[in-house]
Amino acid sequence: MTTTSTAQPAVFSEPTQRVTGAWIAAFGAAWLGIWMAQLTPIQLLLPQQIDEELHPQNWIDSVVAFGIISGIAGLFAVIVYPLTGALSDRTTSRFGRRRPWIAGGALGFAVSLVLLGLQHSMVGIGIFWVLALSGFCVMTAALTATISDRVPVDQRGYVSGWLSAPQAVGTILGILLVTLLALGVFAGYTLVAVLLLVFTIPFLMRPDAVLAVEQRERVSARGVVGSLWISPREHPDFGWTLLGRILVNFGNAFGTTLLLYFLMFGLKREDAEDDLLMLTAVYMVFVILAALVLGRLSDKLARRKLFVIVASALQAVAAVLLAFFPDFTVAMVAAGLLGLGYGCFLSVDQALATQVLPDPEHRGKDLGIMNIASAVPQAIAPLIGAGLVAMMGGFTGLFLVAAVCAALGAVAVTRVKSVR
Repeated sequence: MTTTSTAQPAVFSEPTQRVTGAWIAAFGAAWLGIWMAQLTPIQLLLPQQIDEELHPQNWIDSVVAFGIISGIAGLFAVIVYPLTGALSDRTTSRFGRRRPWIAGGALGFAVSLVLLGLQHSMVGIGIFWVLALSGFCVMTAALTATISDRVPVDQRGYVSGWLSAPQAVGTILGILLVTLLALGVFAGYTLVAVLLLVFTIPFLMRPDAVLAVEQRERVSARGVVGSLWISPREHPDFGWTLLGRILVNFGNAFGTTLLLYFLMFGLKREDAEDDLLMLTAVYMVFVILAALVLGRLSDKLARRKLFVIVASALQAVAAVLLAFFPDFTVAMVAAGLLGLGYGCFLSVDQALATQVLPDPEHRGKDLGIMNIASAVPQAIAPLIGAGLVAMMGGFTGLFLVAAVCAALGAVAVTRVKSVR
């Protein structure tokens, strides 16, 4: 993997040269591998593995155990995301600033998944899921930063769609492969680990701008740690965007992570797993359409806030429908609205985030902080959600909390001033 600086933008300047279709295809393929490797365990393999070890008496015990493991991993993500971003900002490798971290994160992620499949104790499962998620954070912190490094502002909505759309495809493709091939837990983890590496290789072959040694900010533990704090008073647009992302991702996580249990115990569906696959398919179609079409439209109109606000509101509406009209047909409509809203949010909010960064020299670190707002809600929502269902005696309260979070996220984004 050799790197040339020919035709590469200056490291800290705002990129103006549009990225090619080949670059976008490699970028999207890497994200497809990432989402399969992260979401297939979350949706299928990790719960199965926990149940095999725990033998829970009821579904709440299972969700609580899953939530504790996910929550601990989420705490590590709070540290790993910005720290990786800060270190990649200062990396002077001849292969570029981001590629070494993408490659190292992918390898660590894949190896941890394979070893996770060999675990037969709750402690072992917890340790190796933390390691796997840490590899995910290292890889995605660096990969996300390439958007700000390489993609001009008027192309970021569309390119960010290729970060978002593979999330929906990766979720259902990973589950289908494991299910149709009738793979056990270890084989399932190994499959997604191998696919992660295969899909990442094309992007690692793309050029990456090199940071000269004389351009590097002095590396010190105190300097790196100190840079992880961004004052919302000094940078309010960054703060409001971060808050909006946290709230909307909590809203989406509350609305989706316990959906199987909602079908089984809320709607009492006999074929709940088949119904979940159908809802996921509807959700997937709308996520892909919204991420790619509305992401590009936001580029053409040079507007971000309106798209993010409407996307957040659609997710709130979907959650309200599930709360007050607990019916499978209504759930199908809600899945479409949720997919439309979340797909639009994923692509356009990512583009918005790249436009409110405080300092071009710290893009990786700042986007790492933004990524916390995506990873942590997904990690701890199952535990909080199970507590809400148990406390309120049903799913209505859970979906209402999801609606409130999404609506408040829309309000937060209205406070952003520097981006239309």
